[in-house]
Amino acid sequence: MSKDPIDRAADAVKRTIDDARDSVHETAHRSEAETEKMRRDVAGDAMGPGEKAGSVANEAKNRAQAEIDAIKRELRDRT
Repeated sequence: MSKDPIDRAADAVKRTIDDARDSVHETAHRSEAETEKMRRDVAGDAMGPGEKAGSVANEAKNRAQAEIDAIKRELRDRT
């Protein structure tokens, strides 16, 4: 059974909104990851080992979240 034009249009609008939201989230996560990296570069030796480890973990977390948002968009576009 085929969807009627109104349902197809509603699906297209929903997909566009979801793609935009995921793009914004991806950009925010990548920015946060870069901020963590820059924070370590600027602080250098002033950061203790625990702070550096936490910063590296936070950067990795944000990069992973950005990739998840990108993958969600890619998967949505394939369907």
